[in-house]
Amino acid sequence: MNEFAAAPSLNTQPAPVPPSTTHRIFFGQDGLRAGWSLLIAVALFSILFPAANTLAHKTHLIPPHALEGSPSPIPVLISEGLAFLVTVLVSWIMSKIERRPISVYGLGGRHKLSRFLLGAVWGVLFLSLLVLLLVKTRLLVIDGRLLFGSDVLLYALAWIPGFLAISLFEEYFFRGYLQYTLSRGFAGLYRSIFKTNNSRALGFWSAAVLVSFGFGAVHGSNPGESPIGLICAAFASLVFCLSLWRTGSLWWAIGLHTTWDWAQSFLYGVADSGATFRFHLLATHPVGRPLLSGGATGPEGSLFVLPILFLLTLVIVFTLPSTGQPSNEPDEVLPLEAQV
Repeated sequence: MNEFAAAPSLNTQPAPVPPSTTHRIFFGQDGLRAGWSLLIAVALFSILFPAANTLAHKTHLIPPHALEGSPSPIPVLISEGLAFLVTVLVSWIMSKIERRPISVYGLGGRHKLSRFLLGAVWGVLFLSLLVLLLVKTRLLVIDGRLLFGSDVLLYALAWIPGFLAISLFEEYFFRGYLQYTLSRGFAGLYRSIFKTNNSRALGFWSAAVLVSFGFGAVHGSNPGESPIGLICAAFASLVFCLSLWRTGSLWWAIGLHTTWDWAQSFLYGVADSGATFRFHLLATHPVGRPLLSGGATGPEGSLFVLPILFLLTLVIVFTLPSTGQPSNEPDEVLPLEAQV
C-alpha cells in the first residue's frame, strides 16, 4: 500500500461560509438592498434640502420673495443650482455607500456634449411646433414684443443657466439615483418572484412609471397647474425615461428639457406648467377652452402636447441608438463578501 495515498491534498479549500441572516437582510446580489438605499437617500435629502434652502436665505443669496410671482434669472439659477448640488452630493454619498461609480446614476456615458446639444435642438423645434399649432388654431395669441435691441440677446443668454439648472436638478433628482435604485429594486423582486429573464426591463419601466407620475404630481404645487398638465408632465417624464433607456444617460433629456423650458418662458412668453418668468421676448395670451389652449398652465396643459410627445418618442426610437446596457443594470458591484 502506498504510504502517500491517504495524505490530504494541500490544495483543499475550506467550504465557503454562507452569509448570515443579518447579512441577507441588508445585502442582495446587487449589494445593499434597494429599500435600505432609498431610506438612506430620503433621510439625506430631508436633511440637506432644508439646510441648503435655509443657508441661501440666511446669507441673502436668495432675497425674500425673489421666487414668488415672476422671478428673474439670478434667483432661479441660485435656487435650482443649489437643489442640483444637493442632489449630486446625495448621489455621491450613496455611490460611496453602495461602492458604485457615480456615473451609473445617469450623468456618465460617452457623447455627453453631442447628446445634450442634439436634445437641445429638438427641444426648441418641438416646443415651437406646439406653439405654432396653438397659434394656427387660434388658441394662442401673440400680442407683441417686450424686448428690443441688445436686451433680446442679454436676456436670451441670461436665462440659459437658470433653465439649465432646472433641467439638471429635475432630471438628476427624478431620473438619476431615484430611477436607478427603484429599477434595481423592482428587478430584484421580479427575479425572485417570477424567475424571469426580463427582470431588468420590467424593473426599469416599473420604476419609470412610478417616478414619472410622481414627477407629474410634484407639479401640482405650481400656481395655475391643471389636471391635464399634470398628466402631460407624467407622460413627458416617460419620454425622458425612454431616452435614458436607449442611451444609458440623461444628457439628451437634459438638453431637451433646458431648451423646451427656455423657449416657453423666454422666447414665447407662455406659462411653463403654470409658472411665469420675467424678461421674456414675446407677450402672449391663451384663448378658448383651457383643455385645448392650456389656459393658465401654458402649452403643457393643452391636449395638443400629447401628439408632440408621440413625435418625440419616434425621434428617440429612430435617432438614439440603443446601448444594449440600460441604466438600471448594476455596474462594478463588489462580491457580497466584500460588502460587509
